[in-house]
Amino acid sequence: MPMKALLSIEMDMQIPFHDVDSMGITWHGNYLRYFEIARCKLLDELGYNYRQMQASNYAWPIIDLQIKYVKASTFEQHITVRAELVEWENRLKINYQIRDTATGERITKGYTIQAAVDMTSQEMCFVTPEIFRSKIAPLLAKADSE
Repeated sequence: MPMKALLSIEMDMQIPFHDVDSMGITWHGNYLRYFEIARCKLLDELGYNYRQMQASNYAWPIIDLQIKYVKASTFEQHITVRAELVEWENRLKINYQIRDTATGERITKGYTIQAAVDMTSQEMCFVTPEIFRSKIAPLLAKADSE
């Protein structure tokens, strides 16, 4: 059963020439960059982006990721990248889907998992820091009322 997203964003982009190989197919490593761009937009929407994380004295490195290539994308193809925050207790799990904008066909899917690290002690936090809890509290309240 799919997890309900607490927050999600979508962004559209066109595959640039420098992202494809000599056959015009998007190089597989670029999908992780598309995930990163969408994750940054999602965190901006949340009000807790990487600059704000750093200012709160926490780093949130990716500790696990999975990606599944379903279909190739090509030079100049228009794609939609969706990022969804689906777990926030003790870690962040963000799911991603990349689809062809025109047809809706899935191209790639995956997820990243991030854990909080206290930048002073350099130790991983096994409980979600209060600063992050305060950022998601309004979203949780909204989800509870729906």
